[in-house]
Amino acid sequence: MNPADETAAAAVDNLVDEYRTRCLWFLRDDYYPSNTEERLRVLGYIERHGDREAFRKAARVRQWLLRSSNAASAGS
Repeated sequence: MNPADETAAAAVDNLVDEYRTRCLWFLRDDYYPSNTEERLRVLGYIERHGDREAFRKAARVRQWLLRSSNAASAGS
């Protein structure tokens, strides 16, 4: 995993920690997404079940995650 992907993954994990009880209550207590598809799914949950600030944070991280994953595939 390149540094940009690791940073984006860490940002998703931070959001999971921040919104676990409010938006992700239906996931296991120890769950963290492990790939891009799971990270995007969790960001969608936060956007749908959170407040406006949660939506903004998740959307920002989604753009960052997509940008880093697209950059990796463009260089392949």
